[in-house]
Amino acid sequence: MIGDFTLNELRTLKAELTRFMMAYKFALDEMNTKINILKEEFQYIHDYNPIEHVKYRVKTPESILDKVYRKNLELSLPSIKENIKDIAGIRITCSFITDIYKICDMLKGQKDITVIESKDYIKKPKPNGYRSLHLIIEIPIFMSDREERIPVEIQIRTIAMDFWASLEHKIFYKYNKEVPDHLLKELKEAATSAAELDVKMEKLNNEMGVYKEKGRLEDELVLGQQSALPYKLLGSLTNRD
Repeated sequence: MIGDFTLNELRTLKAELTRFMMAYKFALDEMNTKINILKEEFQYIHDYNPIEHVKYRVKTPESILDKVYRKNLELSLPSIKENIKDIAGIRITCSFITDIYKICDMLKGQKDITVIESKDYIKKPKPNGYRSLHLIIEIPIFMSDREERIPVEIQIRTIAMDFWASLEHKIFYKYNKEVPDHLLKELKEAATSAAELDVKMEKLNNEMGVYKEKGRLEDELVLGQQSALPYKLLGSLTNRD
């Protein structure tokens, strides 16, 4: 016996915990496949990939326990699964704001994905200036003896949003969450500047798209005129007596 547990009980607990954590890892594997398919399809069909990069993570047992204590939850695997929805997490970074909503719609449109919660911090930023689109989804995974539906948190943001959020996190960590007021003010101003940059870069990209489409149409017109010349020449030759 070890502590209050017998050896068999400890083995059972370890096996249950391992399967519990593996389920979240498998859910991320499933989502990774889905996201890679979307990336490749966009690249081949539209000659454009809206996803810059993707990060995946499963919370450590220590991080899960910390959240259990902070939320005053029952210390059991069913309680953890029911109340903590961000054990598995994905962060998708895009080029432009419109890409965020495209990816969101494509994920929502997949039949085996169920959206549990959606929070749009782009249209309605947090008080500190934080911007991102958050989804909590459920996805089925198929184990050797059962099917489980596993929650996954997905954060979708632009490069500028990700840059700001990363630095904000580092500053809060450095000051142990006691950030001076003047830095909080500057952080919020920086968030506004990042949002303005997103809008400006998307506008430039749209203008480039218009010029690219115009150039494509002009090339097709020239090619069509060139193709018509041999037929005109052939027609003039065959009409001679």
